[in-house]
Amino acid sequence: SFERPAVVSGTDKSRWIEPSNRSVSVEDGQVVSGDRSFLYCQFGPRTMGKSFCDIRILLVVAAAAFIFIQVRLFATQSEYADRLATAVESENQCTSQMRLLIDQISMQQGKIVNLEEANKLKDEESAQLKTLLRDLKTKNLQNLIGKHEVPVAAVVIMACNRPDYLERTIESVLKYQRSIATKFPLFVSQDGTNSDVKSKAMSYNQLTYMQHLDFEPIHTERPGELIAYYKIARHYKWALDELFFNHNFSRVIILEDDMAIAPDFFDYFEATAALLDKDKSIMAVSSWNDNGQKQFVHDSYALYRSDFFPGLGWMLTKTIWDELSPKWPNAYWDDWVRLNEVHKGRQFIRPEVCRTYNFGEHGSSMGQFFRQYLEPIKLNDVQVDWKSSDLTFLMEENFLKYFAKMVSNARPIRESDVILKANNIDSDIRIQYNDQRHFEHIARQFGIFEEWKAISLSYQFHLIAYKGVVVFRYRGQKRVFLIGPDSLRLLGIE
Repeated sequence: SFERPAVVSGTDKSRWIEPSNRSVSVEDGQVVSGDRSFLYCQFGPRTMGKSFCDIRILLVVAAAAFIFIQVRLFATQSEYADRLATAVESENQCTSQMRLLIDQISMQQGKIVNLEEANKLKDEESAQLKTLLRDLKTKNLQNLIGKHEVPVAAVVIMACNRPDYLERTIESVLKYQRSIATKFPLFVSQDGTNSDVKSKAMSYNQLTYMQHLDFEPIHTERPGELIAYYKIARHYKWALDELFFNHNFSRVIILEDDMAIAPDFFDYFEATAALLDKDKSIMAVSSWNDNGQKQFVHDSYALYRSDFFPGLGWMLTKTIWDELSPKWPNAYWDDWVRLNEVHKGRQFIRPEVCRTYNFGEHGSSMGQFFRQYLEPIKLNDVQVDWKSSDLTFLMEENFLKYFAKMVSNARPIRESDVILKANNIDSDIRIQYNDQRHFEHIARQFGIFEEWKAISLSYQFHLIAYKGVVVFRYRGQKRVFLIGPDSLRLLGIE
């Protein structure tokens, strides 16, 4: 190592001192004395300034790079710190929400436990109330029918959502039922929860109220069908099951909530009840005649057998219901009863003059045919003494002979100008039709109900037909028999 001189210039001479105190002379950058193996540096003024400038630039660049790196590191650290803070905050929020959710679940579980306990109590109360209600119904029913008297038939009014119609029907029934209430205990069966109907029914202490609650969804079998017909079928099955199986009645009369009854309604059903028990070829007794309009009826005592189920105020036995209940249809129960595979050739009793009047212009059938066919129906106003009437002629074998004789005695006329000929003949007449279209043509001329409805055995028949024969009155007492192509053979008429 050398001791650096204070000034070294191009012309200056200076000395570097060796550690061994040997002197070395330097002149113009040359070693002039001492050991030549020592090198030296020439430090001129320009060279020194330039070197210092380069060093400063490098230092500035290095400082700038250092500062940039530090700033980037700081920025990166700040960003990661923000992210970490956000993550911590999110974790805290999740933890809070999780705790809140756990608290809510705990509260809901507590509520569920409370609801289950409350539901259990309600079930117990409901069971107690049902038992109490059953006892009250039994006591009420015993009060209505008496302790030792066996009723002829229960009477049930099928209701839904027409309180005004229901009131009119109840009043009509009670008018003639009060004096014989023990023979014909009265029920109202409501389908659904209409509060006005329920209040109206329960305002009468002369009847027993039943309510059908069915919350199962209804799936129609074909698109566009009204679910009302499915609800009606369910209601009928439930009500008849209640009356036959739970109350153990031997017979039930079914009315709808838009019907008025005739003065002899109950006497008529009491008289025909014996027929249901004796003659197994009779499936039910009806109070209705589809051709019961004022211009087509005359005799209040006249009764007929029919291959067609008229409905609209009818009575059946428990034996028949035991057969029908297990296979009851989902909808259109009345058309189902009319099927041959259901009635199996059994027939129905019907009057010439109706014992019920249907005033229900508004209902499930949308008032179909009301003004043309239902409104003109004549409700019987004659008090017939059915108790002293001999109805054995309605037994299967007797009626076939009885009816065949009437048809045989009727004067046959050809189809052309039937109205003119019918007007000019005073006795009963018979007119033969060949098929459905021919029948409808003749029926349209007279104005009777022309709907062609069902098939029985090997022949088709019209509403209220017997052996394919439709009978109605024309201009007073005169009977008109519309005879099917096989009717005479089925009646044994040659």
